Amino acid sequence: MVEKNNKGSHESRRSFLKQGALAAAGFMIVPRHVLGGKGFIAPSDRLRVAGIGVGGKGESDLSEIAKGPADITYLCDVDTRRAAASVARFPKAKFYKDFREMLDKEHKHIDAVTVSTPDHQHAVAAMAAMQLGKHVYVQKPLTHDIFEARALTAAAQKNKVVTQMGNQGASGDGVRQMMEWYNAGLIGDVHTVYCWTDRPVWPQGIPWSSMKAEVPKELDWDLWLGTAPYKDYIDKLVPFNWRGWWDYGTGALGDMGCHIIEPPFRILGLGYPKSVECSVGSVYVDEFKRGYFPESCPPSSHVILKFDGKNGKEITLHWMDGGIQPERPEELGPNEIMGDGGNGAILIGDKGKMMCGTYGRDPQLLPTSKTKQTNTPQTIARVPEGHYVQWVNAAIAGFNSPKDKLISSPFSIAGPLTETLLMANLAIRSFDIKKEKEGKTSFPGRYIKLLWDSKEMKITNFDDANQFVKRTYRQGWSLGV
Repeated sequence: MVEKNNKGSHESRRSFLKQGALAAAGFMIVPRHVLGGKGFIAPSDRLRVAGIGVGGKGESDLSEIAKGPADITYLCDVDTRRAAASVARFPKAKFYKDFREMLDKEHKHIDAVTVSTPDHQHAVAAMAAMQLGKHVYVQKPLTHDIFEARALTAAAQKNKVVTQMGNQGASGDGVRQMMEWYNAGLIGDVHTVYCWTDRPVWPQGIPWSSMKAEVPKELDWDLWLGTAPYKDYIDKLVPFNWRGWWDYGTGALGDMGCHIIEPPFRILGLGYPKSVECSVGSVYVDEFKRGYFPESCPPSSHVILKFDGKNGKEITLHWMDGGIQPERPEELGPNEIMGDGGNGAILIGDKGKMMCGTYGRDPQLLPTSKTKQTNTPQTIARVPEGHYVQWVNAAIAGFNSPKDKLISSPFSIAGPLTETLLMANLAIRSFDIKKEKEGKTSFPGRYIKLLWDSKEMKITNFDDANQFVKRTYRQGWSLGV
């Protein structure tokens, strides 16, 4: 009897284990949408990434993302010439020209999307992906206009997705070192910031070409134009020089602002600016005849933005481009490089100063001898995996996970940062608003300070400037909000 009972016990145990194994196996093949909501990825999975804009910077973005637990499964680009290297690198990825078609057909097989298109297409591509619950990595600047930046910031939270803007310096050690110096009180309360760049390194302040050119057979020009007004194709616009035209790019501010303004913006906890004013470089086409090229960004500019600081004191941020630079700090030696030479940022406090180069690299206290003499404790975690893999890991972990909360440039930060540089561009564009009345020409947006109501997203003292807050898309394109 005992033997019989033992046998029955063993049989029962084997039956239980078998049923448990079957149940476990069944659990493993439950569809991911049953396990979690929008944007959920099973912890054992790799991130399935689709790239929108996969040539040039898009190619390097995908290559970096692929270093993490990610598979590049779909590629999308309007120009097969530019996409060729990514197609060769990721031969298993299916290729599309229109991201709308790709998302419509393949969204069930995509976890996350990268957007590395020209600036004017960032928002529509990112928004379409987020509305499908896809995590997004978007190149800087986040958007082309202020309304888009505010809309994407809200959409990231609404759709519960993990986001990252492509300003890689946000994950660097430099900005974290500067934050530790600032938090330790080494330079006191900052009241003035200078940011500068040697950009543009492409033509600006020029007229649109009158020479119509033949569209390359590999390029879908209509798709490239996307949200922008229709214009005939011209040479030397694609793939780089679009940056100098307002319909597509955001000038030197869009190209470098997110890299250079980001350190002071993060360190000081800046929010939306309250006012902006500017002066811009001139192009003269004849004696005393200033060129008027409102479609193109100016060759240089100096913008002054005012913020309310956290301590109740005002903070002034100067932006300079086109090779214009601020006065060298008196603490900097005559042969020492300011910033990294062509680019940099200086933060001036009531107790001291500090500076850095592009991406927050090479942070220095001033005088620079203080840098090696100062030893502050490390209080802010570094990002050894880098900007791209940080996003991959956070996307796998999911929205609002501990890894998501450590993301370096989520839209909650990248959105307001982008709005700041786009506010500077709003002032620059307002400078060129032309009025004709009774045979007289005037430029009412020049030499004034624009006052910004961030809640209502409008300039309160010069209504003509508000046309630059939100673009009108070409027919057939929508942000979906």
